Amino acid sequence: MTAETNEVKQTTKGADAVDEAIAQGIDFDGSPIPPAKLELYQKVMALEANRQRSGVSNTMRSRIVRIGAKHIPQPELDKMLVDAGFAPLKEKEVAFFYGGK
Repeated sequence: MTAETNEVKQTTKGADAVDEAIAQGIDFDGSPIPPAKLELYQKVMALEANRQRSGVSNTMRSRIVRIGAKHIPQPELDKMLVDAGFAPLKEKEVAFFYGGK
């Protein structure tokens, strides 16, 4: 495996990888992201940037649930939330994130 191949794999991992690719306008496979897609993304992200926030803890919990549900079984994530002092999973979160599994 070449150093170049390793570099590509490293840039496709982690929370910032997608943001970096969007900023460069290039998808992970090296193809350009179409301008219409970039413009729509930037428009929506500008709206989100201007939205009033409800608090850091609420945002942290939301991210934990949204991302954790992809990697952690529901009973385990629920316990982790409670153990950390967050509210347990809500019925609508369980239905949305775990209902189809």
